[in-house]
Amino acid sequence: MKEKVLVVEDDATLRETLVYNLTREGYEVSAARDGHNAVAAAREKAPDVIILDVMLPGIDGFEVCRVLRQEMSAPILMLTARDDEVDKVVGLEVGADDYMTKPFSMRELMARVKALLRRVRLIREEVAAEQQPPITRTVETDEPLVFGNLVIDQARREVRLDGQPAKLKPKEYELLLFLARNRGIALSRDLILERVWGWTHDGGSRTVDVHVRWLREKIEPDPANARRIVTVRGIGYRFEG
Repeated sequence: MKEKVLVVEDDATLRETLVYNLTREGYEVSAARDGHNAVAAAREKAPDVIILDVMLPGIDGFEVCRVLRQEMSAPILMLTARDDEVDKVVGLEVGADDYMTKPFSMRELMARVKALLRRVRLIREEVAAEQQPPITRTVETDEPLVFGNLVIDQARREVRLDGQPAKLKPKEYELLLFLARNRGIALSRDLILERVWGWTHDGGSRTVDVHVRWLREKIEPDPANARRIVTVRGIGYRFEG
C-alpha cells in the first residue's frame, strides 16, 4: 500500500511541482490550496504525512496545524517564505514536526518526508510488536540464548555453532541478537535499521539485507534456503531459531 502525502500550498506552480516529485517517488499524493480545503482533505484522506505552507488564504497554516494536531498524529512539515525564528517557534508549538524555509532543495524536502514517514512506520511497528503474545519475546538477560546447535552467549558476546565459535563482526552479532530476542516476530527492515544501527545511519535498508546475507552464510546450513533467518516478503525478516 502506498504511503499518503497531503500537500497544502497556495502557489500553484510549487504545489504542482511538489505533487509531481512526490508522485514520482511512489507516494499517493493529494493537494489543497487553502486552509479550509486542507482540513477537509486531511480528514478525508487520512494522510501519513502533511506538507503545510504557513501563508494560506482563509485560515493560515498555524491554525490548520493546530486543528489537525487535535484530530490526528500524522507528522506535519511546515513551509514558510520567511526565515523567521518566531515563525518556527510558533509552528513547533502548535504541533509541527519539522520546518523548512523557502526556497528549499527538493532533494532535502524528499529526504525529510522520508525521515518523517520512517518514524511513522517505526511507531506502528512497535505498537504491532507490543500486541504480539508475550511468549514470542525473549527476556533481555545475560543468559545464553540456545537454539539447537546455535548458542548466543550474551555475557561473552560470543556465538557458537556446533560448539565452535562463529566469527561474527560486531554488527552481525548485534543484528543476530536483536532478531533472536524477538524470535517469531516479523521485523521490518526500517525497524531493524533503527534498533541495530540507529537514526544517524544513512545506509538505508539495503544495509540490513547485506548483513543478513553475511549472517546467513555463517549460521545457516544452506544460506540459499535459510531456515533460521526467514525473509518475510514485503516486510523484512523473522528469526525462527
